[in-house]
Amino acid sequence: MMKTHLIEETMPYNGDALSPHWIYKNVGILGNAVVSFRGACDVSLERMVDLEDVLNSDNIYSQDMQHFIVELFDASLKEGVLLQRLFSSILQHRLNDLLEGHVIERRGDDLFFQQTKKLSVSICTKSVTSVLIHVGLNVDSANAPVEAAGLASDLGLGSSQIQQFASHAMRSLSDEWKDIRQACCKVRAV
Repeated sequence: MMKTHLIEETMPYNGDALSPHWIYKNVGILGNAVVSFRGACDVSLERMVDLEDVLNSDNIYSQDMQHFIVELFDASLKEGVLLQRLFSSILQHRLNDLLEGHVIERRGDDLFFQQTKKLSVSICTKSVTSVLIHVGLNVDSANAPVEAAGLASDLGLGSSQIQQFASHAMRSLSDEWKDIRQACCKVRAV
């Protein structure tokens, strides 16, 4: 089972949420979970998990993002990366359904609008106790360090639409996780 929770309060993301038991300490959900919140994103090189970004001195910044934090206690890093990509596909599918005519493209774990405008950031890592995933979707693309798109600024979604989208995406991920676990249990060994 994977519990879901939409955090109503705005809060910034600086990389600290990508740590074991952050969801339990901040939301009170113990175990596998996905939460979402909205806020700025500014991750310093010291807090970056992606070593390619560190070696390239890439800046991860957005003045407004919809963030998703996933924590799994019964998964390997490879399973986490696969789930991260599944979640990116869920986000892509839901946005394409919602936008009617806009086309969101997925390449790996990243989402793009109009082929070149980066809509998301995403990373998966392993802690001593769990697998952790962060996905951030730009809400406002202004001042981004790369050519970017935003859910509000470029795709025209309002705040309530973004909240509904986040809730539906989390439920879809939770349902997929449950179905995956059930599929593993329903077969006999050969």
